[in-house]
Amino acid sequence: MQSIKYKVALYNSEEGYSVSCPGLPGCWSQGKTEEEAIINIQAAIQEYLAVIADLVPNGQLREVDVLV
Repeated sequence: MQSIKYKVALYNSEEGYSVSCPGLPGCWSQGKTEEEAIINIQAAIQEYLAVIADLVPNGQLREVDVLV
């Protein structure tokens, strides 16, 4: 297993924090604290990527390095 970094956007609200991953459309989570929201978005990103892998069962997924 490898580590990949994703940028996330954190929003403070009356209920706590919501967090999205702009690079993965529709990938959102939340938490009562900033720390909880970050932990929850990590799990949401893992689940999102697992679904993507399931959507291309006959294709070959590749990863590329991109310098930013």
